[in-house]
Amino acid sequence: MRLCLLASGSKGNCLYIETASCRLLIDAGLSGREAIARLSSIGVAADTLDGILITHEHSDHIRGVGALARRLKIPVMVASRTHDAARHVFGKIDLIEFDPGSSFSFKGLNIDPFPVTHDASDPVGFRIEGGEGIIGFATDLGIATRLTQEKLKGCRALVLEFNHDEQMLQDGPYPWHLKQRIRSRHGHLSNAEGASLLEELLHPGLEGVFLSHLSEVNNDPALAMAAARGLVDGQNLCLPGLFLGVQHLASGVLDI
Repeated sequence: MRLCLLASGSKGNCLYIETASCRLLIDAGLSGREAIARLSSIGVAADTLDGILITHEHSDHIRGVGALARRLKIPVMVASRTHDAARHVFGKIDLIEFDPGSSFSFKGLNIDPFPVTHDASDPVGFRIEGGEGIIGFATDLGIATRLTQEKLKGCRALVLEFNHDEQMLQDGPYPWHLKQRIRSRHGHLSNAEGASLLEELLHPGLEGVFLSHLSEVNNDPALAMAAARGLVDGQNLCLPGLFLGVQHLASGVLDI
C-alpha cells in the first residue's frame, strides 16, 4: 500500500493511492499535465492509473478531472448530484455514479463513500478497504460527525483535514463572511478539531496520517504538525508517521 498527497490546499487537491490490485486518485484539482508530473516525481506512470474518485465539485478538487480521465481513458467515480453540479467541468467522461452511504466494489477494493458536512451538493469522505488494510479519507468537512468517526475507525492510513489555525483565521485578512463560512459546520476543520478527530481514531494498527487541506493564509505547517504531534506523542502506542500535505509539491510517500 502506498499513499501520497500530490497536492493539498485551496489551489488544488489530489491524493494517490496504490494497493496490490488498484491505483487511484482521490480528486484531481491540478491540471492534467501537473498531476502527471507529480505522479512521475514519485515514480508512478500516469497510464497505470485505474480511476479517479471525487469527493465534491469545488474547483480545487475537480479542475483537471475531465482532461485527465479522457487522456488516460479511465473512469471517474462520483455521486450523482455531484456529477450534475460538475458536468460542465467534466465534459464527456467514462462515468461510474455512486450513492453516498452505499459501498461499491472497484478493482478489488471495497469503496464506502459516506456523507460529510460541507457547502457542496453531495460531499463525501471515503473508507477504502483492500487486502492490505483500510484507508480513511475525510477533508472539507465543517464538523466531524459521529458517522465520520465511525467510518474512519480501524484504518491503517488516514487523510484528515487540518485547515486553519483558529487564531490566525481570526486575525487574518479574510472578510468576516468568509471567516464565518470557514468556521461553520459546512466549512473546514481547524488544527485543533483535526487533532481531536485524530485522537478518536488512534489505535495500534494506524501506521500513517496525512495532514491535509492546510490554508496558505490561515495556517502554518509547523502549527498543524504541532497539533498532531502533541496529540500522538502523549499516547502509549506505536505512533503513526505524520505526513504534511502542501500545495506546490508532492508530500512524502507512505509505503507500508
